[in-house]
Amino acid sequence: MATHAEANDAWTGGSAWAPEPFTLENGMQVVVLPDHRAPVVTHMVWYRVGAADEPPGKSGIAHFLEHLMFKGTKAVPPGEMSKIVARNGGQDNAFTSQDYTAYFQRVALDRLPLVMELEADRMTGLILTDALVLPERDVVLEERSSRTDNNPEALLGEQISAALYMAHPYGIPIIGWEHEIRQLTTEDALAFYKEHYAPNNAILIVAGDITAAKLRPLAEQFYGGIPAGDIKPRERVKEPPAIAPRRITHRDPRVRQPSYRRSYVVPSSATAEPGMAVAMDVLSQVLGAGSTSRFYRALVVKQAIAASAGAFYSGSGLDYGRFLLYGTPVAGQNLETIETKMDAVIADLLETGVTEEELARAKSNMMADIIYARDNQRTMAQAFGAALTTGLTIEDVMTYPDEVEKVTVEDVNKAAQMIFKSHAYVTAYLLPEQGS
Repeated sequence: MATHAEANDAWTGGSAWAPEPFTLENGMQVVVLPDHRAPVVTHMVWYRVGAADEPPGKSGIAHFLEHLMFKGTKAVPPGEMSKIVARNGGQDNAFTSQDYTAYFQRVALDRLPLVMELEADRMTGLILTDALVLPERDVVLEERSSRTDNNPEALLGEQISAALYMAHPYGIPIIGWEHEIRQLTTEDALAFYKEHYAPNNAILIVAGDITAAKLRPLAEQFYGGIPAGDIKPRERVKEPPAIAPRRITHRDPRVRQPSYRRSYVVPSSATAEPGMAVAMDVLSQVLGAGSTSRFYRALVVKQAIAASAGAFYSGSGLDYGRFLLYGTPVAGQNLETIETKMDAVIADLLETGVTEEELARAKSNMMADIIYARDNQRTMAQAFGAALTTGLTIEDVMTYPDEVEKVTVEDVNKAAQMIFKSHAYVTAYLLPEQGS
């Protein structure tokens, strides 16, 4: 197990990953993460816009636009950007979440100016026509069909979110509802692009064999001349108080293994009171991370009624986070038994609290994860990008190991009381079709 001191050294030690931030005159935030172990860099542009920022009735437009960003500009023909990056020995891709959209390339250091030029070009130079947009809409529909509609677990997850958030747009799937995707147009994509894609709504993160002193001239050359956009503040509806928990069951003939899930609406890292987010993270370790966790020991080892059982805290939302429980029964057991036994574990934790031994073990596991994360250039770039686009700061990322060290038994018990005394949750069963 890693010690706390080792993890802090790994996170902040030496010059590696010590952030070097600056801001361009047009408002574009830049963060350099020096790591001189190899002459490669990861170049990422993060936009502070995601699926939760879409206009009503236009679900999926943020993810759709992510696809369309590869369709070309006046300087780069449709579909050529990825080919150019590949010919230069690099890889590129993009992803969309509820709160951000990010584009990245991993290349040799001497190819960094090339990818910066390409990325800056499509920040405002994207050209879209029906001939490009409508076939790509079919691609997105096929993606939804293969990844969601043909996957019972994904369909259940979609229904959990829809039931969990009564008002907030986190209840709408990132890929969008099928009937709304089918109605998306070239005009919709261009309007969303012009409203949200601008340097003052973006964060440039470059991790690797580079320093701020060397990157600044390149950033000013390629991004500095792009005019700032008229970016409006994010305004999202809030969740009303939950006065009753919700329950859903999804039956599907394709299900071979029943499963149980419960999802709670909780504060995110950005919205939680000081120390509470990391306390929830520790709680998820105690309850459901690994073979020493309470759920695993009770349901898998001692009672032998579950093939798996665990918990997870997802705190990276701009507005809300989630605390998730899950369990899979062994043959001959049912989901009602899994739910009852997991509730019994929770009741015992609420009554007796976590122990100092459990707290120490959870912290050690988390510190080990910190060390492993530092070994991956893209992981570090993503940690900063996800934080900065969801209301956190560089300091929040850098002091995370210190915050883990500060967590006490009382903090974790307080987090448990907050979560499990709440009515803001959905319990879900995934089952085979009756009679199948």
